[in-house]
Amino acid sequence: MAILKRGLAGEPVKRLQKKLGIETDGVFGPSTEQKLKDYQERHGLPADGIAGPDTFAQMGLYELVLLRVGTSGESVKRLQTALGIQADGHFGSGTERAVREFQRRSQMVADGIAGPMTLARLQVFQEITPAVVEKSIIPADGAGKPDAPGHRSIWDSIKTMFTPG
Repeated sequence: MAILKRGLAGEPVKRLQKKLGIETDGVFGPSTEQKLKDYQERHGLPADGIAGPDTFAQMGLYELVLLRVGTSGESVKRLQTALGIQADGHFGSGTERAVREFQRRSQMVADGIAGPMTLARLQVFQEITPAVVEKSIIPADGAGKPDAPGHRSIWDSIKTMFTPG
């Protein structure tokens, strides 16, 4: 599941911190967690200090929305509706199969994970534009375009940081 929580570090954490208006050191520590809880509470989200797809969508961080088996919530319901399957809000094996089939038909990598490129093609969020898809990738070898060899997901930059306390 593509979530951000205390103990993680990387480019997605920097983007979250920037959106929260705090120091962008890329390390999800106690202050990031508290600011996120405050944001979630103010916007009617579960104030658990964990940023997932629904929090990212609420914040306008669509380049970080990544839906896969185990994900649940409103974003999953929207995906399921776009796929024409039962919209229960839980990304299970049936949703994964439907995503894979859509990806095959669309001549995409059929990995069963709905990231910005898949969500854009399905028109799950009107806010996911080609520019947002481009922001969701980082170059692996100087490339950087979604269809270029050597690109990878921004989520590939996540590292676990072991901090005392």
